[in-house]
Parts: sequence; structure tokens; C-alpha cells
Amino acid sequence: MTVMAPAPIDQQEDEEMLVPQSDLTDNHQPMEVVAQPEAANTVENQPVEDPPSSRFTWRIENFSRLNAKKHYSEVFVVGGYKWRILLFPKGNNVDHLSMYLDVADSASLPYGWSRYAQFSLAVVNQIHNKYSIRKDTQHQFNARESDWGFTSFMPLGELYDPCRGYLVNDTLIVEAEVVVRRIVDYWTYDSKKETGYVGLKNQGATCYMNSLLQTLYHIPYFRKAVYHMPTTENDMPSGSIPLALQSLFYKLQYSDSSVATKELTKSFGWDTHDSFMQHDVQELNRVLCEKLEDKMKGTVVEGTIQQLFEGHHMNYIECINVDYKSTRKESFYDLQLDVKGCHDVYASFDKYVEVERLEGDNKYHAEQYGLQDAKKGVLFIDFPPVLQLQLKRFEYDFMRDTMVKINDRYEFPLQLDLDRDGGKYLSPDADRRVRNLYTLHSVLVHSGGVHGGHYYAFIRPTLSDQWYKFDDERVTKEDMKRALEEQYGGEEELPQTNPGFNNTPFKFTKYSNAYMLVYIRESDKDKIICNVDEKDIAEHLRERLKKEQEEKEHKKKEKAEAHLYTIIKVARDDDLAEQIGKDIYFDLVDHDKVRSFRIQKQITFNVFKEEIAKEFGIPVQLQRFWLWAKRQNHTYRPNRPLTPLEETQSVGTLREVSNKVHNAELRLFLEVELGLDLRPIAPPDKTKEDILLFFKHYNPEKEELRFVGRLFVKSTGKPIEILSKLNKMAGYAPDEEINLYEEIKFEPSVMCEPIDKKITFRASQLEDGDIVCFQKSLPVESIEQFRYPDVPSFLEYVHNRQIVHFRSLEKPKEDDFCLEMSRLYTYDDVVERVAQQLGLNDPSKIRLTSHNCYSQQPKPQPIKYRGVDHLSDMLVHYNQTSDILYYEVLDIPLPELQGLKTLKVAFHHATKDEVVIHTIRLPKQSTVGDVINDLKTKVELSHPDAELRLLEVFYHKIYKIFPPSEKIENINDQYWTLRAEEIPEEEKNLGPNDRLIHVYHFTKETAQNQMQILNFGEPFFLVIHEGETLAEIKVRIQKKLQVPDEDFAKWKFAFLSLGRPEYLQDSDIVSSRFQRRDVYGAWEQYLGLEHSDNAPKRAYAANQDVT
Repeated sequence: MTVMAPAPIDQQEDEEMLVPQSDLTDNHQPMEVVAQPEAANTVENQPVEDPPSSRFTWRIENFSRLNAKKHYSEVFVVGGYKWRILLFPKGNNVDHLSMYLDVADSASLPYGWSRYAQFSLAVVNQIHNKYSIRKDTQHQFNARESDWGFTSFMPLGELYDPCRGYLVNDTLIVEAEVVVRRIVDYWTYDSKKETGYVGLKNQGATCYMNSLLQTLYHIPYFRKAVYHMPTTENDMPSGSIPLALQSLFYKLQYSDSSVATKELTKSFGWDTHDSFMQHDVQELNRVLCEKLEDKMKGTVVEGTIQQLFEGHHMNYIECINVDYKSTRKESFYDLQLDVKGCHDVYASFDKYVEVERLEGDNKYHAEQYGLQDAKKGVLFIDFPPVLQLQLKRFEYDFMRDTMVKINDRYEFPLQLDLDRDGGKYLSPDADRRVRNLYTLHSVLVHSGGVHGGHYYAFIRPTLSDQWYKFDDERVTKEDMKRALEEQYGGEEELPQTNPGFNNTPFKFTKYSNAYMLVYIRESDKDKIICNVDEKDIAEHLRERLKKEQEEKEHKKKEKAEAHLYTIIKVARDDDLAEQIGKDIYFDLVDHDKVRSFRIQKQITFNVFKEEIAKEFGIPVQLQRFWLWAKRQNHTYRPNRPLTPLEETQSVGTLREVSNKVHNAELRLFLEVELGLDLRPIAPPDKTKEDILLFFKHYNPEKEELRFVGRLFVKSTGKPIEILSKLNKMAGYAPDEEINLYEEIKFEPSVMCEPIDKKITFRASQLEDGDIVCFQKSLPVESIEQFRYPDVPSFLEYVHNRQIVHFRSLEKPKEDDFCLEMSRLYTYDDVVERVAQQLGLNDPSKIRLTSHNCYSQQPKPQPIKYRGVDHLSDMLVHYNQTSDILYYEVLDIPLPELQGLKTLKVAFHHATKDEVVIHTIRLPKQSTVGDVINDLKTKVELSHPDAELRLLEVFYHKIYKIFPPSEKIENINDQYWTLRAEEIPEEEKNLGPNDRLIHVYHFTKETAQNQMQILNFGEPFFLVIHEGETLAEIKVRIQKKLQVPDEDFAKWKFAFLSLGRPEYLQDSDIVSSRFQRRDVYGAWEQYLGLEHSDNAPKRAYAANQDVT
């Protein structure tokens, strides 16, 4: 299944969304994308050909000067098809770069064309390739969706930030990798017919669940145990995990089409997208197994989970010099194996049982012997019959402060021998008679990046040579190569495009790889791969599922027969009285809340009237029905009564007459006249002169609007003639002075105008179905005491009223308070109400931020002072409206703050080992020199004449010394650190041959069989003199950093250029390495100090004094 957050706009990297880009509209609606499963492999055991693939690199120069909204690359060909990249440099109505793969010649292709491709799009980081941003997906391209990609590829702020490395010399490098696959008709494929198995429906964000459930289902012993769990006919699947799983397994076994999982996810409380994002497959597996284990207690299947999946290992610590050993036995249901730094499963097991030495500062405290050198490790007591191995493909990267996916090549065997090398993984207590030889049963695969992607599984249900791929709804037969080797990960070489030329083979990282393996022990396989049939399934379960199937068939039949029926919705006076003033204020009724009838189309209307007589107790001859009509001003009113001739027609014909729009409903108003005894009487004759009017009464004191009745009036009559009737409806004295208004329309704005009581209804342009609102006339002096003294002001209020949920920007997930406001409120009205709520005297200290409906977070930029006209502008986000605003209380008025630039500067003391963060606020036109002068008044200097400088530090490297004349307006301290420090005396007096070099700390790490340099700690400058040896420089570095001799002796020193270390000897002349002055980016040539990163963190004090 594919995990994609449901939003294309404004989100962070972890909420990406795939949408087609279309010229039809500039406002893309968010779409849920369910990736089409790979369509390359349906025929049984077909030879798998390598699909055509290619990489295209696009260098875009003068990128920031591109003015067009869209920008296309040149055309490139893959698989015989023409492609191009479509890019929105300023975002496709979002504050992210938008990027799509486009079929270049879609306009000229034959009718019904279609092609399927897997592809990735990348923006290359030109400073550190490992920070390149790459996203991949797959799509069936056709005339309707001829482009596909990412509306929110990466934040524009990050892209245009020169120090991030994506835009260098105003050049952007974009890469596309495209693999074109042969299309098999996806919709007509029948999994059951082709393979004998069915898939699970993709229910949105259930990620890895479908592959895990298929894996568990295909362990027959487990399935049999689930069937034998006691459940009763009174249980509900959505509230009982055992029943939900029994039901799911039964359907997988006997259904002909794919099965839904909603009941199961509901049963263990994971029915939201977040549940799957916050847990991993291991946790889901454990939740499921623990709950089943618990439900199996005291039943015939008690202990099944342990028997199948539970193994034991022994943690031990053994002293080297004294006879002392501590051991602890622990159980496991699955094992987490390292992928990083391990080339296969055996290497991971070697690492798992690796012996750690506890010595030096890390000695072990052995009870009566005190601190001792010791060995620490893990050995296995026993392995379970079904061995579940979780591969650690996702890890936390401390450098980037984010999760990353490890795509390294990692091999796993078809047969796994855990007794190898004389049983080196086994503890002394292990039973050596058990042969721990395992065979591979299933491979669970994740394709994509860390924040989303596609999950599927390769399983061989009977352990034969035939593998199957379970990809949501679709099951296909596969060969072993695809199930094993192709899921190892690592890099793949694309075939040479021009053989014979000396072009280096192009490699690309495979983003599809195994993240979980299930092995079954050879000696247990006959017991585990057992037979499961109908007799294993409880009678009540078979009955229930049969009933479910019948209901499903019934609904299907209803749907199929829908064209034979008409839905008739009948509104009555009671509905109007019930709804007006509660559910609705405008128009007369919400048709979704009135009585509805499903009638066969060929039945005549007169026969339907008999059903109404039965339902409402109103004799047929006393019923009169009116048709509703939608007016040009978007109101919906009763328009005219049905004629006797129309009532002889079929209801199907009537619906077509009444409804130009193709919906299956006939909407009617049933007019029933009541006599003095409140019993129905015959409706009065209606001539052209008679107008049916509906009346609403408004009470300004209670701010209440209600329906009070309807009347026929003569078009030549005048309102003054019916005032006493209206007073009676409202419960007033017959001569009460009242004002009348006509409710004309309410979209997009309210139109409600006074009616002149002295002119005719015709002169006032009143007609059938019109609405008259009335109220008591108010004396002028009492108008002030009501918020909404008359009908128009009340309707205006109702139309524009909005409950706004205010949240503190510091706690963006929790509502702080709610205020009822009008969408017409000005900026000043809104901040005044918020200030009032918070008990704040100065509303200009309130700063508001709008809500992003797609990411469900505050927008990155706050609302400027009086930057919008009305509340409605604050709440709108593209084509969606929100009801959330974020507020913060500033220490100075917002207009003043907007003229200032705020910078956070870390001041490093020259002699003390401490860093203090200062927040500096200065007018935007100030310079770096002004920042330094301001800092001098706040910090403790080593001597009064000390000079300061401001540096830009990013990922533990110094990228820039700011010139004092640089304007601060363009400095961004959001992503990197601004560091202030004293300029050392030795740097002020540089000789002609002295050099100022960068010195950084680093460690080495191996990933994907490549050595990587990781910088850490605080970088600094150092003056080196001509002819100075490393030994001399080391003395100065040790003194500067105050490192103890014992630690310093372990440090290594290297000259690094573009990430490659060249180790130096004490006798080497360091200055000779730093001869070139024209290196791009001085930070890429430095003296490296290699040592482990165990220095205590410097004391950071936040100085919140603000200037």
C-alpha cells in the first residue's frame, strides 16, 4: 500500500503528496494517491526482462530569475517514450517547489494510450550529495493524468537558501530516474483465478499492515489457532480482535475478491492514519500477538503464540580477572538486526553476539569484587519454530536530527543455518540436539523513502519453489530472483546505452528493499504448514459470514437496480417548523432531513399518494403537492402545485419533469390545510391571482428566528390586509405594529429588504414560494439595547458568524479559547477581541498566524500588522476555509517589531568554556557592525579593546565571516548558527606567509561500503606559520582546547580536501598543504582532528535580554 499524507500544500517533508498537475485548473484539490501495484509480472514464471530505464540530469541556470509559473525541461526518451520534467520554480500554489514527470507528446498520442512508469525526482545538493532530496513513486500515465509528481517537493525557503547547497551560483540540478514497465490491464486482472489467493484492500494509511497480515495468514498453524479461539455470535468484530481476525482469515481463504481490513484496525484501536505513522511493523506485530496471547489464555489454543514465535537469549557479563559471571535470560518474539555495516544476515548475527569489553573508565562493578575488567554479550538459548527478523532499515541520524532510510545492499539466504561455526550463536545451556536450520517463508518489502512509500510482501505459502507477491489487492506469481536478490537493496547498474564507448556505468540506489524476513525451522515445517479447512471454523462464524455475504449481495442488487427506482423526498410544515432557527436560517428546509420514499419508477403518482395517506394519515383527496425549483439567485423554493394530469403519470416521468439536473430525487412540498378543529380539510382552489407565501418571525430580544406558517394572498392585495393574521401567528395582539421584510437571497451575501405594507404584493414582486420575515416595530430609543435589532442585521450576523478556535503558537495542537466572531471583522476588531480575552491593554502586541488546512499546522509566516482586511481573509487557505488562528503576545507592538530584524547569536567566550545565546533586535537596515556593537554592551570581553566578529556555522563547519558592512535584513538564522567571538590577537598580526586555516573535529563511519566523514563539535580558525610542523601546531591546539594528555595522545590529524583525509605525521610541514587560495568554499579544505565525539556538551545559557 502507499502511504501519502492527504495534502499537497505547505507540508513538511514527512507529509508529501502526489498529485497530477493539470492545466484545467490552477487550484489542485488534494487527492489520496493509491499507487498502482507494479504491472510487470502477471504471467506465471515468465522470464523477467529488465525494464528499460534511464537517468536524465537537468541543469537550470539563473534559476532565481525564472519568471514563468511553469518551466519544462528538454525532452528525453525512455522505453521508446518521450518524457520531460515540469517544474514550478515558485510552487504550484504552495510555498514548496512543485515537480512532475510529464508525457511530452501526450497531445498527439492515439486515443486510449496508457503507459506505466516507476520514477524518482531529485534536487541535488551540490555541497553534500547525501543531503540531496529524492522522492519516488509510480503511475499509470494516460490522457487524463499525463503528468504525475509532487506538489510539495521541498520548501522554497530551503531551496533558495544559498547555504543549504541546493542552489549554487544560481544553478539548480534536477535528476529524474525513469523505469518503464510493460502494462498488463490492471483492472481486469483476477488474483484468485491467476494464483488461487486474494489480496487485502488498500484502506488508505494502513502501511505495512497488509503485508504483515498476509504473512501471518500464510502460517497455517497460526491461522488454525486463530480459528479455534472461542468467540460467540454476540461478539462484534469491530470490538473483538479474535473475531475480527477470524473473519478476515475466513474471507482470505474463501472469498473470490480482495478483503477489507477496517473491522480489524478498529478492533485494536488503530483506525487513524496517525496510528500507523506513530508505530512500526514490529509494534503492530507485538500488539496483535500480545492481544491474541491474552485472549488464548484458558482456551484450547493457550500458548500457541509462544510455541510459534518465542525464543530466548541470555545476556551475560563475565569478569576477566576474577571468577564472577552475571546472566539474565530474556524472551523475544522477533529480533532486530542491524543493516548498517553488515553485508548479510550472518554478519548481523555476528554483530548481535559480539563481545564488548568493559575496561578503563567503563569497568563493571562486580558485587564483592568492586570494579573489574569484563566481557559483555548475548548468546541464544533457543530459537523459535517461526523466526521473525526485523531489519533496521530506518535509523535516527543525529547529524541531521531526522530519521533516514538505510538502502545499503543486505543479503539474506534461502536457507539460514544458525548452528554454523560450531554453534557460535548458542549459549552453553542451549539444547544442541535441536537442528537450527531455517528456510525462508516471506520477505516484506518497503519501496520509497523514510516518510512514506509502498509496502508489499513476497511469500511462498507452502515453501515450494513458487513465490507470490502480495501487493494490496493484487497477488501475482513471481520467481525466486525477484523475491530474494532484487530485495537486497544497494545500487543497481543501468545497462550501457552506448556499448563500446568508454562511459562509466550509471548506478542508482534501489529504494525497494526487504525490511522484515520470516524463516521457518526445517524440522517444524510439516507441523506449521498444516492443513486448515472448514471444520476448523466455528459454526457461528460460518453463519455470520454467510449472512454478511448475503447482505453484501443485497446491497449490490439494490445498487444495480437503483435505476429502476426514484427517491421521493416529502417536506411538510412540521419539517419547516422543526428546522428553521435550529439547523437552518435561510430558505425553508434541508431536504436530507425529511421523510424519504423509495418508489419504483413505473408506479403512478396517484398510487404513491395512497402510501402517503398510510404514512401520514392524510386522505388522498386532501393532499396537494408542490414542486420545488432552484432559482437563479441560488435559493430553493416551492414553485407550483402538481396538476391533476401530472398526478396520473409515473413517478419516474415526474422526476424528469421536475429535475433538469441528473439526480435520482423527486423533491416535493406537501400542502395540508387544517380546519378549526386542526383536522385536514381540502386545499383551497388556487388561481393565478393566489400567491403562496411562507412566514418567519424574528424576536430581537431572544435573537430567535422561527417558522410560524404560510398563507395564500391575492396578488392585488396589500400586506396591511393580513397584519392581524400575522400577529395571531406570532402570538401578538391583533393591532401590534409590525415590520415586514422579504428574504431574497443569502449567497454570496445576504439580501433582505423591507416590504412596503401599503403597496400590492404584485408591486412588491412577491410570488409563490417567497419568504416574508416579520418582527415587532421597535421604538427608536430601544434599538440601541439589541445586538441585532432587525431581521436584516440578524441574518447578516448568522450568515457571517464564525466560531474561531484560538491556539497559542507555542502549543499549536491545543485549543486555548474559542470566540464567536463575524467574518466581516476587520484586523483591528479581531486583535481587540483576542486582547480583551487575554486581559491585555495593548492589542497591537498580539500577533496572529493563519492555519494551514493541509499540514494541520501554523503557516510559516505570521500575519503582518493590518496585512489583511477581514477575518475571512485570515481563515482562508487556498480554496479551503479553516476555523483556527494562532496567537502570540509580543513584548513590543507588532508595527514596531516589523521594522526590526531579530537574530539569535551564540557568543563564545574567549577564555571560559561557555556559550551564551543572545537575541538581538535591530532596525532592518542595520549592518553586521551594528550587531557587533550591540553585542559588546551585553557580553563579557577578555579585555576592553577586544574586537568581535560574526561567523556562520552550519553542520560543524564555518562557512562565512560576515563583513561588518553587510546588511542584516538578508541574514537567515533559522537553519544555521550565527556565532560571535573575539578575534584572537595572533590573527590581527598575520605575517605575509602566515595562513588562517579552518580546523574541524571529525569521526569516520562506513556506509554502503564507503567511508564517510562526519564532522562534530565547534569548528575554529587557526593561524599557521610558514615551515611550522604538525608537532608544533599540536601543542597550540592542545593548549587552546585544554585536552588532557591521555586523551590527546589518541587524536589523529589529517588534511582534508573535499571530504578526503590525508593523515599527517608530526614532522610534516602543515602550511605546504594549504597553498591553493582559489579553492571553492574554503570550508572544504581544513585541518581535521579525528577523535571520538565524547566531549561534554558546552554549557549553553540562553540570555533572553532583548534589545
